[in-house]
Amino acid sequence: MKRKTKVLLIISVMIMVGWMAVLGSSMTRAADDLDLLKIAGVFQTEDILLEEWSFYAREHLVDLNTEKEVQEYVKELQQKFPGWNWSTSKTSDKWEVTAVSPTSKHHTEMLQIMATHTIQPVNAYIVYRVSGNEWNKEMESFFTNDPLENRISDIFRGNPTIFSGMKGSISDKMDIAIPTIANDLLEVFDGKEIEALKEDTFMSVSANSPMFSDSIAQDMNLQIGIRSEGLGGKTTIVVGTPIITIEY
Repeated sequence: MKRKTKVLLIISVMIMVGWMAVLGSSMTRAADDLDLLKIAGVFQTEDILLEEWSFYAREHLVDLNTEKEVQEYVKELQQKFPGWNWSTSKTSDKWEVTAVSPTSKHHTEMLQIMATHTIQPVNAYIVYRVSGNEWNKEMESFFTNDPLENRISDIFRGNPTIFSGMKGSISDKMDIAIPTIANDLLEVFDGKEIEALKEDTFMSVSANSPMFSDSIAQDMNLQIGIRSEGLGGKTTIVVGTPIITIEY
């Protein structure tokens, strides 16, 4: 079953890459309109015990045409984040720069700049990821006040594509059928099912919800994954928008 969920995750990532050019989440929207906060609210109201969350932003650096221009961009970022741990890796056809924020008990921030260096113009992307294993007032403040907005304006040159996700579980003492859990979550998100994969201990649902604005094929902007370890075991729930990017 884990193999199957990994395959589904890979498919989701392929969809994410394929639609990167057409998705465009503007960070000028109100802070309380952020998708991650909406998902967090549902986890709290539905008594889903949080295990992991992720905020993922990515931009194709279409205005950078040469490796030198990308390197200059990296230098600008290093000046903005001097306290982060920077590292570089290279292969015969590409290079990657990674920066990780200082240790925090609440979350981790990471930057990745990836570029080819065998063709012109260069093909470059930047990724900013914030992730953590607990959700509290400090994290809500990070997303609703200046820190996140400042990060986005400091890092990105345009409007990045945003993916948000949370993973959690419900008590192993609650014997609830997987389809029932899925239907309950769809109701809370006011979502309409587009397609689904249903098995005895696993279910994946792609849906459309008016709570989220960004969408991909068939207006899909919400994915819910549920995996049960069987009677007496926990049930894992993952929610992502517009698609799941967290492994489960």
